[in-house]
Amino acid sequence: MSRHPNHFFSNDLVTRLFRARTAAFSAKTEELIRSELFGIERLEQHAESLAAAQRVTTNSKSGRRLNRRLKDNGRALLVAYRGAEKAVRAERHITPADEWLLDNFFIAQEQMRQIRDDLPRGFYRGLPKLAEGPLQGYPRVLGIAWAFVAHTDSRIDRGMLMRFLAAYQRVQPLTIGELWAVAIALRIVLIENLRRAADEIVNARAARAEADALADELLDVSSREALSPKDALLRFNAMPLASPFVVRLLERLRDQDPRVTPAVNWLEERLATTGRCCDDMVRAEHQRQVGTNVTVRNIITSMRLVSTLDWAKIFESASLVDAALRDHGEFAQMDFPTRDRYRHAIEELARGSGRSELEVVQRAIDATRRKTNPGGDEDPAANREQEPGYYLIANGRREFEKEIGFRVPPSNWLIRAGTKAGILGYVAGIAVILAIILALPLIALAEFGVSGWSLVLFAFLGLPPASDLAVAIINRAVTNVLNPKTLPALELGDGISPGLRTVVAVPTLLTSRKAVKEQIERMEVHYLGNQDGDLYFALLSDWVDSSTEIVGGCGMRDRANGSAGSGNAENCMS
Repeated sequence: MSRHPNHFFSNDLVTRLFRARTAAFSAKTEELIRSELFGIERLEQHAESLAAAQRVTTNSKSGRRLNRRLKDNGRALLVAYRGAEKAVRAERHITPADEWLLDNFFIAQEQMRQIRDDLPRGFYRGLPKLAEGPLQGYPRVLGIAWAFVAHTDSRIDRGMLMRFLAAYQRVQPLTIGELWAVAIALRIVLIENLRRAADEIVNARAARAEADALADELLDVSSREALSPKDALLRFNAMPLASPFVVRLLERLRDQDPRVTPAVNWLEERLATTGRCCDDMVRAEHQRQVGTNVTVRNIITSMRLVSTLDWAKIFESASLVDAALRDHGEFAQMDFPTRDRYRHAIEELARGSGRSELEVVQRAIDATRRKTNPGGDEDPAANREQEPGYYLIANGRREFEKEIGFRVPPSNWLIRAGTKAGILGYVAGIAVILAIILALPLIALAEFGVSGWSLVLFAFLGLPPASDLAVAIINRAVTNVLNPKTLPALELGDGISPGLRTVVAVPTLLTSRKAVKEQIERMEVHYLGNQDGDLYFALLSDWVDSSTEIVGGCGMRDRANGSAGSGNAENCMS
């Protein structure tokens, strides 16, 4: 599977992410989603090891929801944004990461809105869920996005993403729904990482503010109530010292009045107990700030990129289902709605049969190979059976469902029965609803003592409005249940090929010179607007009807004999 199998589970995100027992979205988790930066080849190897490590639960509908975490992320980002805004108004120092957040907070808001719109509950429930690890119960595609973001430091590149997905699918194919959810998963992980960076920024800002307050207290030597350095530092003896606090305090106290020098010595002694020194702390803090700044910049840039990429093209390039269909038939020449209709049918058949989507596609392709057309291209009916779509969305669907063991959902039983019954089913539905509507008030009237011909009269009077209501209910139900389906079509991006040469016949009546001239001009406009490929236009015309056999020298007899010349046509149109 790989040229370097020994390093797969050593010191990378797979071991930590899918073998750890702590929750990935724990409230105590503050580290950025950032790990060792991989090149493209190492990233592909990591994708293969990730696919081998991830185990999917058999019940995808039993998963953990993301709504609460997404709301918490939104609130945390808003707090960080308002804090940075307040710091700017107070003319306090802010980091480049704060500036990125201030200038691009609206982008994060747009990403969260996009996640809510693109991740409905039904779609989320259908995604395969992880069976173990800190992301247990969350969609597998979220773990894939998490690993990609971690090993690229939140810098998304289209080419690297495509190769990462291709490497993953060499070991474990992804479903159609998962590939569509890649963009959503990347947005979720980027928002999560930005929230963690924002928490880090907020905590560092608070620590620096506390250090400034302490420095102001120590440097206020003119005040009679000023505390000695020893007394001022006493309350910090029992608490851990954050790096931003230490660095900011050193910046304020170094090269200051000798009276506050004991505070610097106190800092050095406190750090010495942990095996560190002031210079190491300053260096580490500066590196942390630079790293956070770069990560926040990458997150914002990647959010912009995610919103501009054509995810339909990315999906079709990465989908193994699309690749299998392109290799057989004319799937690649079809327009996008038709290709999407194929994919929806494959998803439905896979769910109902317990087979994988690739297996459903392969069975459909095998079915086309069993069909031969002895009549050649002259028999279009037999040619249709040699196209996978015939078994996925057309007349061969029922036979194909039996072949793969498809179990029709109970919600579709009534729909299929009514569709099969046709007009009889439509009329029967109206009759049933009508009977129910009439029966309820008649039963109530009978309870009040109405009977005999009086009850018949009430039934007769209630029949017209009840019929209208029953028809309206059935029509509404049919409209909601039987959605319109577009006819399969070819995309013809390069125009109509010679093999599909087409003539568009425009029917018209030769009523007058003006009408004929307008029709010809209109047809010329159509022709000039459709010059791609072999497409031609022609007039299919006839004279106007006449009340007599011969009118003006160009009647039915003349036309039957083929003797209507230009002069006769002129007379007919005059």
